Parts: sequence; C-alpha cells; structure tokens
Amino acid sequence: MWLNDGSCMRLRPEHPNHVWSYDFVSAKTHDGRTVRMLNLIDEHTRESLLVRPERRWSSAKVIESLADVMVMKGVPEHIRSDNGPEFVAKDLRKWLADTGAKTLYIEPGSPWENGYCESFNSKLRDEFLNGEIFYSLKEVQVLAERWRVHYNTIRPHSSLGYRSPAPEAWATETNLMGCGEPGIATRFPALHTLSGSYPGTSKAALH
Repeated sequence: MWLNDGSCMRLRPEHPNHVWSYDFVSAKTHDGRTVRMLNLIDEHTRESLLVRPERRWSSAKVIESLADVMVMKGVPEHIRSDNGPEFVAKDLRKWLADTGAKTLYIEPGSPWENGYCESFNSKLRDEFLNGEIFYSLKEVQVLAERWRVHYNTIRPHSSLGYRSPAPEAWATETNLMGCGEPGIATRFPALHTLSGSYPGTSKAALH
C-alpha cells in the first residue's frame, strides 16, 4: 500500500483470505541434495495452507500449488512474497491477476516485511527440520505434511489465545492428504518441554 509521500505501508491482514504470504525454505536429504519447500500461510488465521517440498521449482509448479490451495480455500485478496525469480515470473503474475489476487512484493533485503511467513519459516526449521534426517524426497514430503497438520490442528499459538490456527481442518486435511490420525499428536511434541506435552502456561506457549 503506497502512501502520499511515496513510502510503502505494509498491508495488515484483517480477515481470512485477506492476505496470504509465501516463501521458500531449503533443507537437504542425507545424500546432500537440496530440497526447497514452498510455504504458504494465511496471515490473519496463521493457518499453514501449504508446505510442499520439491527438488526444483518453476513458476509453473508455483501456479499449480497455488491453484490446488485456491480450489479448497478460495482466492485471496492479496498475496505477499519477496522478489524471488519464481514469484516475479510474468506467467505467475498474469495468472494471479486473472484470479483476481493482487500481488504484494516486499522491498529487497527487507524480510521483516514478510514477517508472518518468516516467523512460520523459523518454526518449521526449529520444530521440524532441525530434528530430522531425511533419506528421500518422499520422506520429506510425508513428514512435512504431517507436521503441517499438527501445526494447524494441535499446536497452540499465543497470538491466537493458545488455540491452534485451524482445529476444524483436522478431518478434511488428514483425509485429503493421506495422513491419518495415528502418530500425528506424538510425532512432533513440543521440543522445549520435559514431558513432551503442551503446558497451559505462557512461558511454554508457542507463538
């Protein structure tokens, strides 16, 4: 959003599907090969809409991923990203314009302008990636989806009054993505608690 003096004010999310944001996070499998995860969140609800690991990405794959989510969630009013080559590609920008979604690009070298997604990326790395050794892309994909369901349906967030972002999505997401209930609650316990359970105190709460 541009102000009268030419400066840019960061658009704040006001309701679900108002502002989505997306970004990439890199990891490696045991053989040293890189995996890049496309993370997509709803900034208002904090729901993780997508965590998709792939070896290589193109604007066509980004379009495919966004289209899959929009079929389920609807089209956002705005979508925020950095200026990475996949996000500024002409075919992606045209496709987004055709859907009616407006693009919001952060200033180069200013990751804090995409703060919600940067925060999510940090949690993904601290609570999932740093504690795993992956032996194949398929393993990354399966475990990443389980973590995403856990993040949306079980993990408490202090910014949401210690509720999870989308507890009502449990049945839908686990059925659609093929990740059944067994093991999800225990596969990713809180890393910094002695018991592995989620205490009801603000000191142990996650953000």
